[in-house]
Amino acid sequence: MKNLLIVVLFFGLGGAAFGQTYRSKLGGEKVRAAPTPPPAVSQRGNVDGAVPDAVRGGNPLQMLNPKAPAQYGTAGQHVILDPETGKWRGIKLFEIFW
Repeated sequence: MKNLLIVVLFFGLGGAAFGQTYRSKLGGEKVRAAPTPPPAVSQRGNVDGAVPDAVRGGNPLQMLNPKAPAQYGTAGQHVILDPETGKWRGIKLFEIFW
């Protein structure tokens, strides 16, 4: 009888040990806050040049027309001038201002 009691207690307590978990139920699950989005960019780099103006302007062929309206700009806006001679050295296709 004594052996039967020891066996029952051994298996009874062993079964109770398997039913236990390692998580605490007292504190509950912690709620994690959603990640905050990155701050909005206050100002993007201004892009200028012949190609962006052609895309924004609507009709890129008007940039080549010498009698085009003033809304398409002048040739001097997109030309690189040599400061010593005053002659043109190139065309500004893309110009990025920081």
